Amino acid sequence: MAWLLVVVAGLLETGFAVCLKLSHGFTRLWPTIAFCVFALGSFGLLTLSLRKLDVGPAYAVWTGIGAAGTAIYGMIFLGDLVSTLKIVSISFVIVGVIGLQLSGSAH
Repeated sequence: MAWLLVVVAGLLETGFAVCLKLSHGFTRLWPTIAFCVFALGSFGLLTLSLRKLDVGPAYAVWTGIGAAGTAIYGMIFLGDLVSTLKIVSISFVIVGVIGLQLSGSAH
């Protein structure tokens, strides 16, 4: 259950990163509100998961999901540059996240 919280928190991290860009420096109301909601949800779920998980693997999985998710979202929906190196690098992040999740121990 704790790892599920980390995964959802990582997806919410993707949401807050995208909304941060869309807010244009917190000058647009709805993306700013969405950023706050996603950020609070993401940090809240990560906090709950850390009751059961080691901080290192949990934090690495959280940031890895957020980073990979944000990069993928940017390439698909925001016109970010797509390159072979970027796709291979994102794949390495995802493999690393899976490895860390599998190696993480619950208390």
